[in-house]
Amino acid sequence: MAGRRYELKAATRALTPTGGFLKGFAFSLNPYVGCAFGAGGGCPFCYVRMLPVARAEHGRWGEWVIAKSNLPELLERELGALEKSGRLNSATVFMSSATDPYQGIERRLMLTRGALEAFARRRVRRLLVQTRSPIVERDIDLLRALGESAIVSLTLETDDESVRRALAPTSPSVERRLRTCERLRAAGIFVQIAIAPMMPNDPERFARIVDAAADRAVVDTFFAGDGSGGRRSRALGMGELYSRLGYARWFRPGAERGLVAALKARMGEDRVLFSREGFSAV
Repeated sequence: MAGRRYELKAATRALTPTGGFLKGFAFSLNPYVGCAFGAGGGCPFCYVRMLPVARAEHGRWGEWVIAKSNLPELLERELGALEKSGRLNSATVFMSSATDPYQGIERRLMLTRGALEAFARRRVRRLLVQTRSPIVERDIDLLRALGESAIVSLTLETDDESVRRALAPTSPSVERRLRTCERLRAAGIFVQIAIAPMMPNDPERFARIVDAAADRAVVDTFFAGDGSGGRRSRALGMGELYSRLGYARWFRPGAERGLVAALKARMGEDRVLFSREGFSAV
């Protein structure tokens, strides 16, 4: 795509020990550095643009993507080492914590697919695949092969397409992401809808469509989920943006309570998680 730079680079490791928000997982796995969904002001809420990884290349977040060209081979070796040490069956992996593993370049490079092939050969206890992209449908065969060890967590921040266009304009439509959830679930894959960060919504309607499309939901907010109690979200100007768009009442701690209550009333307590507990290896 014009105006975006893609670069292939060899990585030194595939699996990175986790901590902080993702301390429920042993490792994170990021096939790419940078995220094309952030181009042109897309995903203005993404706190990753505030982290050191966002300075891996010159230019604004979203204008460049580095592909880890040797990721499948590295992962194969690292999983083999875990197997030899007797830790493979207890290992838990979050893919991906700082990028989308199914951004557009994945169609051609297939680094994420290569990683799934490695996991299919050496299965870990839990692999959570976090994405907002319908491209994940391409890998239904491998995700099915992973059986109960795999969860696909698909981001859907709102049920309102006008809100999606205003706050996440480079992301797939609400309808398209729901179809992806339904197709994955129909294939027998455990599907979590990650309402993260929660954006303005109709709680009753949102609960209804999430119940129909997913096995589980997790709700996260700008304040619980940015790793800084909301400081990063404020520094990114989300408060000002919400005010400018007429959404000011949604940018405050507790704004999620109505949706959480609607989800639990419809889906049951055990199918609705909040923030960090939804991004754990359960």
